[in-house]
Amino acid sequence: MIERDPRSARGKRLIFALRALGVAGLAGVAAGGVLLARDQRRRTAMSPDQVRERLRVRYAEAAEPLGEGPDRIGES
Repeated sequence: MIERDPRSARGKRLIFALRALGVAGLAGVAAGGVLLARDQRRRTAMSPDQVRERLRVRYAEAAEPLGEGPDRIGES
């Protein structure tokens, strides 16, 4: 009787693909952590007055009218 190698070519490709996905996943998690750390450093580097001023500017931008056109949906 002929014995088959448990690690056939198909199995090796599958293992390689799974390892590649695992490495890509770890790289994605590491990149996300770097972005979160950078954002946290930026926020903690601001004084409370700077944060308040930034929020006021963002609120003023959000409160501005979007432009010409009907104020209500369905109005012509």
